Amino acid sequence: MRHDLLSDAMSLMTNAENIGARKCVVPASSLIKSVLEVFQKNGYIGKIEQSGHSINVSLLGHVNKAASVRPRFSIRKDEYEKFEKRFLPSRDIGVLIISTSKGVMNHADAKEKKIGGKILAYVY
Repeated sequence: MRHDLLSDAMSLMTNAENIGARKCVVPASSLIKSVLEVFQKNGYIGKIEQSGHSINVSLLGHVNKAASVRPRFSIRKDEYEKFEKRFLPSRDIGVLIISTSKGVMNHADAKEKKIGGKILAYVY
């Protein structure tokens, strides 16, 4: 029984990348689709197509690790560096996915707009 669909989706993508697969099927939800759109915008994955209760993801081979963050930490507009050091391997490598009042976005966009939110996932 699945309790956290975002964690399941991130695990499926990471495992598919590790075995060299070119496609991956993850469970569908609006949150997962928003996170995948941020991944796509940053060049980590290719096309995403929703069909019924699943999302087909084209993998490009750029994901080393994708994981969700539990518990969902609240992050203020001046705390991004602390969480970058905690979850990303190095400066300017990887992306934190933040859920803000303006929608789901990466940490660079949230920093630029000077808004905080909840940290959902990371990828590098």
